[in-house]
Amino acid sequence: MVKLSEEMVEAFSNAKVVPLATASKDGVPNVAPMGTVYLKDPETVWILDNFMQKTAANVAETKKAALYLYGEGIKGCCQIKGDAVIETSGEAYDEAKKIFHAKNPNLPAKGLLVISVTDVYNCMPGPEAGKKLL
Repeated sequence: MVKLSEEMVEAFSNAKVVPLATASKDGVPNVAPMGTVYLKDPETVWILDNFMQKTAANVAETKKAALYLYGEGIKGCCQIKGDAVIETSGEAYDEAKKIFHAKNPNLPAKGLLVISVTDVYNCMPGPEAGKKLL
């Protein structure tokens, strides 16, 4: 696994909505906006599964996901790739549900998408676009 830098960790705290990308085993892409995102630690991203359909199916098939951090209050742009699983029970699921329900108790919390960071790339336009950062 890869540990995100302090600047990348800070970017998570400023992100309001994070685009999450997955693909089916046949390569059909899917991207969806995620508002329930939590950085568990510099190596692990948690996203609460409230309404995932294609995303959950894709993760079940490929065990991969990617997201990017960009926007107001975020320095630069980074694409984060990782190994992904969806948990519907256990300690991590229970902890995440508690964290997210503290902010919004009405969320369905069907499951928890756990992304273990494997790679980080620069996604700012220019000569460094696509450069592997971590």
